[in-house]
Order: sequence, then C-alpha cells, then structure tokens
Amino acid sequence: MLHLVFELSLPTLARLKNQASVIFLNNAVLGLIQHSQWQNALIELMRETPCYVLSDDLMLRGIETNLLCEGIMLIDYAQFVQLTVEQSPIQTWN
Repeated sequence: MLHLVFELSLPTLARLKNQASVIFLNNAVLGLIQHSQWQNALIELMRETPCYVLSDDLMLRGIETNLLCEGIMLIDYAQFVQLTVEQSPIQTWN
C-alpha cells in the first residue's frame, strides 16, 4: 500500500511502519529536515519502510536536499506517478 502524507504527526508516523512506501508531500516536507522534532520517528520508520519526498514540494518551500534526514529518497512527478501505478491501494494522511 502506498501512503501519501500531507501533514506530519507522531500517530501517523507510527501507523506507517511496515508499509510498502510513503511519499511526503505539501507541508509534510517541512518535518523532514535534519534535527526536526520528527527526526527520531522518521529514522525508525525508514528502517522498514521506503520513504520518498517530491522534489517540487521541497523546491517550493526553499528546502535544499542536503538538509533532509538521511535515507529519504527524492522523486520527481514521473517517479511519483510510477509509484502510484505500482502500489495500490493508496491511503492519504492529512
């Protein structure tokens, strides 16, 4: 199952463990920065779940990729579409 995360919260991150993939979008990308309040939960999540971030959402918010927590994979729109095709169903988290 593919999970699209638009807003971060600790309960949401806890539910995402052991899932197929997670894509962070919109304002959720703000929490992916190193040393954020979410860093420990993200590290735990990435041990078992591939995590992606849409490059355009980072660019729109002025976040450089070198500021991201290590292990989060950068994707573009074509890769986003490919993940949605490969992994069904899709769950959104607001």
